[in-house]
This record gives sequence, structure tokens and C-alpha cells, in this order.
Amino acid sequence: MVAVVSILTLLIAALASLFMAWSIGAGSSGSTPFAPAVGANAISVMRAGFMVGLLGLAGAVLQGANVTEAVGAELVVGSVLTAGASIVALVTAALLVAVGVFAGYPIATAFTVTGAVIGVGLANGGAPALIKYQQIFALWTLTPFVGGGTAYVTARALRSDAVPERYSIPALGGLIGALIVNIQFTVLGSNGTGKSLASALTTTLQQWVPFSSLGYEFLITLTGILIGTLLNYRAIMNSPETGQRRFLLVLGGLVAFSAGGSQVGLAIGPLVPLLERFVIPLPMILLGGGIGLLLGSWTGAPRMIKALSQDYSSLGPRRSIAAMIPSFAIAQIAVALGIPVSFNEIIVSAIIGSGYAAGSSGVSRRKMAYTVAAWVLSLALAFGLSYGGFWTLDRLFLSGWYCWRANLIYCGDSLYISASPFWCRQQWLFL
Repeated sequence: MVAVVSILTLLIAALASLFMAWSIGAGSSGSTPFAPAVGANAISVMRAGFMVGLLGLAGAVLQGANVTEAVGAELVVGSVLTAGASIVALVTAALLVAVGVFAGYPIATAFTVTGAVIGVGLANGGAPALIKYQQIFALWTLTPFVGGGTAYVTARALRSDAVPERYSIPALGGLIGALIVNIQFTVLGSNGTGKSLASALTTTLQQWVPFSSLGYEFLITLTGILIGTLLNYRAIMNSPETGQRRFLLVLGGLVAFSAGGSQVGLAIGPLVPLLERFVIPLPMILLGGGIGLLLGSWTGAPRMIKALSQDYSSLGPRRSIAAMIPSFAIAQIAVALGIPVSFNEIIVSAIIGSGYAAGSSGVSRRKMAYTVAAWVLSLALAFGLSYGGFWTLDRLFLSGWYCWRANLIYCGDSLYISASPFWCRQQWLFL
């Protein structure tokens, strides 16, 4: 009977997690990566939704472990994410994100999930993880300035006549090549730690020809730079417009892949403490979360893609490229550090920065104000609702009421037989 109750609890939490994954796929993970490309008419809305779903699934499986573990175990000190706490956190965050999706406004998913998990964790007696909060606050605060500033400088450089386009675009391609060979993939590492392509190749090459690890990684990075530069140079020389659009689509794909790696942890992270008693490999959990992202991207993302691409700025290929490069870099930094990051914040900041490179006329200040307000309110609402919701359930089902049915009472980790009402103060799960 206890095993049945445990499985039923896990099933409820898993359904809430799947709903959260769908909401993320329909919102930030599905809408933001290709929004600049759609705004630049490089890809259609429906095709963007289809591609971002597949790439998000791949990113979830290959890069999702870091953020998943951070959300599940590092936001609150103490083992406080019980079954009830996880369900409250997931349902609260998913409902807020779903409201944003159907209302047409980008709710910051990372802010929402982080606030919800911290809220239920503190309500259940956990202690604040102050060091982790400092890291999260630093990244969230710096993202608009670093992302927007980098996009602005890049867009200005691409629009300048001082640097010909046949040199600037290939140079950016080389930068992307260097980043690709140095980002971490869980599948290349061991014991749950990621490893970059450069590091993995270095380990293999050292078995054949002993050489300095730093030297090998430098040569591999240089190779990535050369490949990225040459591919972009060839495309630009054949057709400047076609070369720009192809580069923009590659950037959108990389951001979509990074979105899957970061956002899947927001959906399945709260499940991690519940899986300790079940022998379920983390890659299988990541795959399940990735499928949820894919379904959300295919069914709900087109609406948000259209809203972001048309409402914020009318971008051309150059400014879109300028927006995508810092987005990819910041996303990979967040994945490597295991910090939940909002792709709404990243992309919107970059779009605004690149938009100002051509003057502020293409950027809606009213929309900007609404977006910033949505970021702040999503964090505050998620924290308040999850804290209040769990506190209320805790008082109703744990401290003030009894739980019973027939003569079997499941309380905490034990099954009791009693003919009278039995006070349960450990877990709000009853038969």
C-alpha cells in the first residue's frame, strides 16, 4: 500500500512537471530563440516552432543536467522539496507561465520557477541559499546590460562602412565556432559532469600523441574559429543576403538548443528529490522533460513567436545577428554555471540593444515597460502564491485537520491502522 501511495504521488508530481514543460515550450523556450529570425523574415512562424521543438529536445538531453540539479537541490538549504511542495511549486509556476502564453505577454519562466521553488522551500522550513541567490541575482541583473550592450555594439559594427560585411560576418562566425567547441555536453562527461568538445578531443589525442592539454585545447579552438570563419566567408561571397540569413538561422538553432538545456531543468528540477527512492536514470527524466518542451513548442509557441518578433522591433538580418550572438553566449554561461536563466530576458534585452543601434524608433517603450514589470511580478507572484499556497495546505492538512479513510492512514513514511481520527503532521497526502 505504501508503494502504491508513493507511486501515485510521483505520478501527480510528474504530470505537474509535464504541464510545466509544455508551458515552457509554448513560452520562453519555444518562442524566444527564433523570434529575431522571424522578425527578419528568415524563417516562417510555423517552421520556427517546429525546428525549435526538435532542437530544444536535443539540448534538454545533452545539456539539461546542471540546471536540473540546481533547481532541485540548490535553491533552498535542507531536504524540503517533499511531494506536496514539488506539486505546489510546479502547478503555481506552470499556471503563471500558461497565463502569459495565452495572454500574449512573455512571462519570465526562470523567475517564476525560481520564486515558486524558493517559496515552498521556505514555507516548508528550509533555509535560504544565500550564495546561490547572489549568483542568480548577479546573472539576472547583468544580463540586460551585457546582452543589450553587446548586441548594440555588434549591430553598430555591422552597420558601419568602416568594416566591410565580407569581413565582419565571417569574423562573427569564427567567434561562434570557438564557442561551439568549448560548450559543455553531459554526454561527453562522466558522473553527471559535462565536458566540452575541445576537452574530449584533447583527452583522445593525448592517448595518441602526448602534448599539453592547454595546447591541444588552443589548437582545437583555433580550428573551430577557422571553420566558422571560412564557412561564413564562402556564404557571404556567394550571396550576402543568403549568407546573412543562413548565419541567422544557425544562431537561432544554437539558441534553441541552449534553451532546451536550461529550461528543461525548470520543469523537472523539483522532481529530483522525489526520484531518490526510484531507480530512474537522469537522462530518461531529461528526455521526458524534453518531449514536454517539444510538444509545447509545436502547439503553443507560434503565438508567442509572432508576438515577440512583431511587437518589439522590426529587425533586419544584421540587427538580428547582433541580438542572437550574446543570447547564445549568455545562455551557455548560465548552463555551465547551473543557474536558471530567463530566455525572455536574454532575447528581449538583445533585441532592444540591437534596435537602438538604428535608433529607438523600432522599439516600443510601452512594451518594454510591460515586459520589465512582467519579469518582476512573475518572481514576486510565484514566491507569494507558492509560499501562501503551501502554508495554507500545511495548516489545513497537517496542523489543524486530520487525515483518514476507512481504517488505513498513511502519514509521513508509515502506514497506520486505526478506527479513530488520526492526526497527521508530516505530509499532506492521505488515502
